[in-house]
Amino acid sequence: MSQSQQQQAQVLTGNLGYPRIGAGREWKKALESFWAGRIDEPTLHQELTTLRLQDLKKQQTQQLDLIPVGDFSYYDHILDVSAMFGVVPERFNHTGGPVSVSTYYAMARGNDQATACEMTKWLNTNYHYIVPEIHNDTAFALLENKPLAAYREAKQELGLEGKPVVVGPYSYVRFAKGYDAERFAEIVTRLVPVYAQLLSELQAEGVQWVQIDEPALTLAVSSEDEALLQQVYAALAQAAPELKLLLQTYFESVEAYPVVTALPVAGIGLDLVHGYEGNLASLREHGFPQDKWLGAGVIDGRNIWRADLAETAKLLEQVAEFAAEGKLIIQPSCSLLHVPVTAAQESALDPVLRNALAFANEKLEEIATLGTLLSGGAKQADQAAAVAEATRRVEASTEAVRLLSESESRTRLSGSPAGVYADEQLLRSASFQERRELQQQKWSLPLLPTTTIGSFPQTADVRKARALFRKGEWNAEQYDAYVREQIQEWITIQEEIGLDVLVHGEFERTDMVEFFGEKLTGFAFTKNGWVQSYGSRCVKPPVIYGDVLFNEPMTVKETAYAQTLTSKPVKGMLTGPVTILNWSFVRSDIPRSEVSYQIARAIRDEVEALEQAGIEMIQVDEPALREGLPLKGSKWDEYLQWAVESFRLATATVKPTTQVHTHMCYCEFDDIIEAISDLDADVISIETSRSHGELVGSFEQNTYDKGIGLGVYDIHSPRVPGKDEMLNMIERALQVLPADLFWVNPDCGLKTRGKAEVVDALSIMVDAARTARERVTADSSI
Repeated sequence: MSQSQQQQAQVLTGNLGYPRIGAGREWKKALESFWAGRIDEPTLHQELTTLRLQDLKKQQTQQLDLIPVGDFSYYDHILDVSAMFGVVPERFNHTGGPVSVSTYYAMARGNDQATACEMTKWLNTNYHYIVPEIHNDTAFALLENKPLAAYREAKQELGLEGKPVVVGPYSYVRFAKGYDAERFAEIVTRLVPVYAQLLSELQAEGVQWVQIDEPALTLAVSSEDEALLQQVYAALAQAAPELKLLLQTYFESVEAYPVVTALPVAGIGLDLVHGYEGNLASLREHGFPQDKWLGAGVIDGRNIWRADLAETAKLLEQVAEFAAEGKLIIQPSCSLLHVPVTAAQESALDPVLRNALAFANEKLEEIATLGTLLSGGAKQADQAAAVAEATRRVEASTEAVRLLSESESRTRLSGSPAGVYADEQLLRSASFQERRELQQQKWSLPLLPTTTIGSFPQTADVRKARALFRKGEWNAEQYDAYVREQIQEWITIQEEIGLDVLVHGEFERTDMVEFFGEKLTGFAFTKNGWVQSYGSRCVKPPVIYGDVLFNEPMTVKETAYAQTLTSKPVKGMLTGPVTILNWSFVRSDIPRSEVSYQIARAIRDEVEALEQAGIEMIQVDEPALREGLPLKGSKWDEYLQWAVESFRLATATVKPTTQVHTHMCYCEFDDIIEAISDLDADVISIETSRSHGELVGSFEQNTYDKGIGLGVYDIHSPRVPGKDEMLNMIERALQVLPADLFWVNPDCGLKTRGKAEVVDALSIMVDAARTARERVTADSSI
């Protein structure tokens, strides 16, 4: 038997993480019932335990060798680490011992006494994590060994020898905030004894494998960090020498590859989908340690297309040449947290499209199939039947991919651009300064104008009305009448509150991406394709499978109606092309840039339709623009070029007097400030309330010369801040931003909040803005 054949005979299969929300979003329903007081804490634990064990059983059915435990969470896996190690901010009054459920959720959502911890994007995904607050003197302690508890539960209840999962110390501290940057190595080093205790307890329990996630190793790693990593993992290996540590990376290729692969761990997990080129180049240049397992992440954990298993098997055979005999693990590129649970319920989709989809359960089947192929069916009693079934699945996946690529709805555009289409207008007809004067003459807005980001509460009644319409129990006239009632009510509320620029409220819309996708050509929609975004908030990303084209106006009817109800300006509300792209499952046969340009053309048609209908303030939201920024700095310029071009393609044709707004979620603003300015929006609002001070500080180093609104309160928390708190946020921003360019707004849309809460918060916001306006006016008159 050749070395390659011997390797194939001992291939392992594994998973890195499983969606926690449940096929029917049982997780979401349990959390929200608990928060609303409809169920008590024991019932919450019972319902989540049932769901957790069901998820593990699903993975057991695929006979995977390495099944993760401890990846399930009550809110967020990074928050779990903070609670486990006692990283609880003082404002939550934690007095020691395991963190209670009430404190845990207060950290995530805030309460009447304390603001929530900051929430931000998990690298370049649409998943949001709760940012740890670590200070220079933070004391760490293992308050509760959660991976150990998860391991024991799986073994006792299911007889499962699980693989505990925990985020590693390097990534945990790197993605935290609050400490001085020069103390990074010291803080990581102080965490080592706590991780060592956790691992030693797992070893004492008889655990075999532990997955330590270090996604930060795909970012830039300094020479000082290289030395730190060697020190940290040497200490962990010494603390638990019998454990097999799988150091898992994902979302990109590994930096400092020779150093990382030399760390004293049993295996290294590589993303061979999104980090394919870089990781394969490193394997070819440096090889792979023969004393380690190679975790080959060959099944895409971030998109929903069925893999071409024949081609994937060839890749695995190629990668196996770098691994030692019997030391290859077939696994997803990352946790399956980022895809829906199962495609089995999507019977309403066109069969061609449905057969080409693979959600979490189907991806596990693909991994099992590849394992059978490469091991010759050694794990099955009936090898011939196992290989035959694996071969059948390979043929089925290849046929699905072929049918999809050949379907009429996936035809390529004849003119594939290298940059942007040469005949398109990408520049406004007047400069920002010229537009600003014209717009001020037109609108006569006060200093520090107030507005909202777009949506108002999607109450149970609103959702019920939409459901009745979708089921056909209401006709279009009934539904339109209901939506108009909601618009009229909230226009009145906004005027009573005293907002300066109003919105229609978006009552006719579901998700901000799904709504537009349903009205454009080239999109398909799943029934249960839900994915967690933050907390209990789940989104159902559309599937872009064909060329994107505009059909007819999508938002004009409701927005124009709202404008007839008031003399104040009403903003048209659209989702931008880059966000629609980044928050969809995108076709993979053409470059993402080309899909973005297609969407931009369609949004441009809608922008022009709004303007023609008399709507001359138009907000084109791009909350996901930075989310799509590549993790490697060397790839930034290309992405930012086509992202900026897409936004300008969608907005550049309007009149100088038409004011273009955009909205972004919190990001490291200073590193892309030039690109954000290049969007050439007249006003940008940024979600910053949980990190207001940090973002304001960036303006001390960078100049932004267009209209800007920094969110003055956090809409993700049910807590309503007081006037002084909002006023402090406004005045802090005005220390570094011109008052005549500054807008006052909440930090995001309000559809998840209750009516009374929204009215109270916006009333306080307007009051704070008026006080700030008076103070600025008084100061300027001195």
